[in-house]
Amino acid sequence: MKAEDLQEYARGRVEELPGAVLEHPFGPDWDVFKVRDKVFMLFTEVTGEPIVVLKASPDDGELLREQHEAITPGYHMNKRHWLTLHPDGQFQKLFVEDLVTESYLLVVESLPRAKRPVDPAVFGKVGR
Repeated sequence: MKAEDLQEYARGRVEELPGAVLEHPFGPDWDVFKVRDKVFMLFTEVTGEPIVVLKASPDDGELLREQHEAITPGYHMNKRHWLTLHPDGQFQKLFVEDLVTESYLLVVESLPRAKRPVDPAVFGKVGR
């Protein structure tokens, strides 16, 4: 995997997620992806490499960090609830897409039902 593929895979998945928007509240060096004003993914290259920062449940995050050297605690985020994916991880496209979807759904689940753009219990489960 080329370094730029990591962010490309993640961005491609975001384009399929209802209600997802791109903002730059931290300046042009940070792409911040939100659903209903809540962050679920960030991109940056301020670390010297293109990284993707995603939300994860604490248990899943711990397991992923143990299994993959290229997954570390969230860069400048809560270390229990966020992960950083580094491009040297040789991640498959579907793996990256699934992590993006999970991050998105974790945020959607925390929204009031009336504000949810999808039902997190079934979204992404059919036809994938």
